[in-house]
Amino acid sequence: MRLRRAARVILVGAPGVGKGTQSERLLARFPQLSAISSGDLLRHNVKHRTPLGIKVERTMKTGGLVSDDLILRLITNELGRRGWLFGGRPNVMTLSSSSVAAGDAASLEGGADAFGSTLEVDPLAGASLSQQASEDPTASFLLDGFPRTAPQAKRLDDIVPINWVVSLQTPFDVIMERISSRWVHEPSGRVYNTTFNVPKVPGFDDITGEPLVQRADDTEEVYRARFQKFQETSEPLLEHYAKKGVLWEVHGMSSDEITPKLCQEFERRFL
Repeated sequence: MRLRRAARVILVGAPGVGKGTQSERLLARFPQLSAISSGDLLRHNVKHRTPLGIKVERTMKTGGLVSDDLILRLITNELGRRGWLFGGRPNVMTLSSSSVAAGDAASLEGGADAFGSTLEVDPLAGASLSQQASEDPTASFLLDGFPRTAPQAKRLDDIVPINWVVSLQTPFDVIMERISSRWVHEPSGRVYNTTFNVPKVPGFDDITGEPLVQRADDTEEVYRARFQKFQETSEPLLEHYAKKGVLWEVHGMSSDEITPKLCQEFERRFL
């Protein structure tokens, strides 16, 4: 199945709604879609000591929040590396003493990150450049972890126009029941549920046989607070994309109910 045009997709949904599940199923069903995760980009750059990774690591070590500018720089670099952005200033490394120490800068001069692209040491450089996104079907991606707020979405618009935003809708009570039945194998991150995806041996991981635990934040009180916070930030975000005419809502009581609707709509828009 070849896409007619590039799909630039974001899924929005409350914690526990099954966003990860739907992402995995879309990626499996439509191989031309690539996953781009802001969290993975951060971890990769920190691990491989890229110029931006050094900046991010220092911010995190001091207890600070990674700025939108840094996230946008990472996304811009990744899209540019894949050849999916045109126009704007080339990704040429600058040696900014405010971003890295002189010694680090010397070792990084002319270097490339592990993805193969040359990254700017200055995390703000080019983050707000107006780029032209490729419409080639191979330049299709599912963006995870960003944006989470309307201001972030507006900044992202200057870099790459998202052309499909999916709002996953499942009743609060259904999600709450799902979360309260969730058990996790902490070392691997594998997730089980006593109502679906039941472990072969109750209370133990299928692969290692090690005990499963419930997360400390999988309580109704904690979840209600997270859900309220999500609503406060997501409503303006969804309104922003609704005004752009790219928002689509899908309702369902389970992931299995939502997936066929999601895939059908994706095919309608992009195949």
